[in-house]
Amino acid sequence: MANKQAYKYKSFIDLKYKPSKTDVLCQYKISPARGFSFRECASMVAGESSVGTWTEVETMNARIGKMLTPKVFEIDSKKRRARIAYPIELFELGNLPEIMSSIGGNIFGMKSVKGLMWEDLTIRKKMLKSFKGPRFGIKGLRKKFKIKKRPFVGTIVKPKVGLQPGEHSKVAYESWKGGCDIVKDDENLTSQKFNEFKKRFLKTIKMLDKAEKETGERKAYLINCTAETKNMLKRIDFVEKNGGNYIMLDILTLGWAGLQTARDFTKLPIHAHRAGHAMVDRNPEHGMSMEVIAELARMVGVDTLHIGTAYGKMSGKKDEILHIEQEIEGPFTKKTKEHLGQKWYGVKPVLGVASGGVYPGIVPKIINFMGKDVVLQAGGGVHGHPLGTEAGARAMRQAVEASIKRESLKKYSKNSKELKIALEKWGE
Repeated sequence: MANKQAYKYKSFIDLKYKPSKTDVLCQYKISPARGFSFRECASMVAGESSVGTWTEVETMNARIGKMLTPKVFEIDSKKRRARIAYPIELFELGNLPEIMSSIGGNIFGMKSVKGLMWEDLTIRKKMLKSFKGPRFGIKGLRKKFKIKKRPFVGTIVKPKVGLQPGEHSKVAYESWKGGCDIVKDDENLTSQKFNEFKKRFLKTIKMLDKAEKETGERKAYLINCTAETKNMLKRIDFVEKNGGNYIMLDILTLGWAGLQTARDFTKLPIHAHRAGHAMVDRNPEHGMSMEVIAELARMVGVDTLHIGTAYGKMSGKKDEILHIEQEIEGPFTKKTKEHLGQKWYGVKPVLGVASGGVYPGIVPKIINFMGKDVVLQAGGGVHGHPLGTEAGARAMRQAVEASIKRESLKKYSKNSKELKIALEKWGE
């Protein structure tokens, strides 16, 4: 052993172990610190997140060891990857903060690891069923908003902050009138003095009603209810009592406990903004992957979730984004060399949101890549249109229509003025 402390963790590796149907599985990428081997670190990760400690303790007994000891059951030293099976008895079911504390508690701060990335997760049926999951899911959202086959088209009111309630509602109305199905707040707009929550909601929902009557289409307003938990519930209650049809939450800055509380409280669909995710997932050597965040969000019960585009302004590789989409939208994903498998046991799927630098010219690429079950969410790609917001929304809908009909945007734009101007401004 390179380090005496590592000795106490050596028993957590068992490459002959076959995970049980109830074991919760985690996959980590481990970068050992100087003086430690990969195998030592893998064992220490398993031990420190469960029953292990740095020295022998008199309070440990055979009963605890047998019932609660995790196993490192797969290792790949070249890729620095370890897979660990945790007995489900380690966790308090239905309590995501405790589950996160158990799995991620101390291990990310151990001196023995220079970097530790929680890459993937397999959640077992017993744990899944202790949470509510999405209330609506993809089919429920399509039924609620009467959108049968095409992608949803959405936008974010821009600028993010600074508009007054009347200005905000006007931008929302023009977006809906032009063809957007969804208008949402941005992540940092809640209830500032220049745009207070209740005033913004009442003015905007009035414009939603007007847009629905004029277009004959159902529209959604995703108002940001993120706040301290009691205030969050008051805001959600206000939205429900005053004709709202959707809420938005910044799920990571809000916290998993707050998200669980909201899911238990509201009867409306929940849009999950991933504000702050890059603080934990951007460094590929340390943190928690967006895939794990997405799985946990589905388990708790959001209905739509930002996952990136692979073509826009935000970071994210195509294969990673595609796998996340498959994970949140499908009933099952297979175990591979790179990913753990996941069976969802009837937990409803979450609709992926492609957002961040979206504009009409890349709509066909996104649909080809992500399919029709997606929200195409453009901010600047709508409001930056030379003819204004309504024209920008029309251009997005026209791009979707062209893609569904498998026509090139250039050909379709010959009879679609707004799309033609958008292509001239931003290209394909």
